[in-house]
Amino acid sequence: MRRAASVSTGDAVHPRVAGRVVGQSPLRIWGLTSEARLKRQLQRAGADAQGADADRVVLLRADWVYDEALVRGLAAAAGDVALCAEEGTVVALAVAAADAEPASAALAQGRAPAGARALSPMQVADGYNDKLRKREPPYLLPLTADNLPAIERRTFSGAYKGVTDLVTLYVWPRPARYVTGLCARSGITPNQVTFASLLLVLAAMWLFWTGRYGMGLLAAWAMTFLDTVDGKLARVTLRSSRFGDIFDHSIDLIHPPFWWWAWIVGLPAVGLALEHPALCLWAIVAGYVLQRLEEGAFIACFGIEMHVWERFDSRFRLFTARRNPNLLLLTASFLFGRPDLGIEAVAWWTVLSLLVHALRLLQAGLARRRGPLRSWLAAPT
Repeated sequence: MRRAASVSTGDAVHPRVAGRVVGQSPLRIWGLTSEARLKRQLQRAGADAQGADADRVVLLRADWVYDEALVRGLAAAAGDVALCAEEGTVVALAVAAADAEPASAALAQGRAPAGARALSPMQVADGYNDKLRKREPPYLLPLTADNLPAIERRTFSGAYKGVTDLVTLYVWPRPARYVTGLCARSGITPNQVTFASLLLVLAAMWLFWTGRYGMGLLAAWAMTFLDTVDGKLARVTLRSSRFGDIFDHSIDLIHPPFWWWAWIVGLPAVGLALEHPALCLWAIVAGYVLQRLEEGAFIACFGIEMHVWERFDSRFRLFTARRNPNLLLLTASFLFGRPDLGIEAVAWWTVLSLLVHALRLLQAGLARRRGPLRSWLAAPT
């Protein structure tokens, strides 16, 4: 058996990992063939070395659906590893590149090469997803025609953030899954959805500015819905990109204060006015900026996001003064015919949320004296 070369980065030595799909399947998931989906997963996991350049190879069966965490775990595994389904069938392998051919033949028959360690999904990936702020068991599903609806439900659920606001978490999932499916099968890209949401940002601002709050709220809620769809579409179709991530997050970060400013400007058009409009606007804008700075300071100081530190923080994220909870306040005030009271409520809630986050920063600083902070979601259940 030949000794393969390796890539050195600084003092660390990293094996070159290739990926291979074993077998075929005619079934499509979110508009993608199984082979195309698995190749994207392998590439995203760094298993994209070519031919003789590879030290190791990850082999995935085309008739199974894998959580991305499993593919990453296999790509990082040392030694010969066999991923096994519940019934004991071997569905994926990570082996030395020199052994790829006999390993492929064994995997096609649901067997592992001699000496390979048999691991369950939870042994390959523990289920904690820092980026999506949640803990859940990694999925491993047989790809059959009867199982396709369940597969798409599970993969969509896997693309959803665990810690977010109450509208995104409890209202949008079902309609977002339907629209995500339509976009995926129609060839609509995540960036196209994000661009549509940008147009709705501008439309909502103009409508608020001119006092047409009802139409403005419709545009604003449609934008928040598409803001959910674009991220899920990127994850389920494995089409996320650095540009798309920056494009989406830049819009999310910048637009809310402009909406609230436009809401204040539009009040005279409906015969209402604030007693201290400048003070209200400054409380909202300064509070919003300072909250974002608090969140950034928390990450810089403690290495984790504020909203995943303790259970309280994750629950407070449901209601904290961010875009969707603020829109709920404004929608209620519009329905009661008092949009002026709604924007005042947003100002007060922004200040209160700012103070809560400041307190949590102080408490985290005191807690760090006992050791590094760790997310409650990172602890095995």
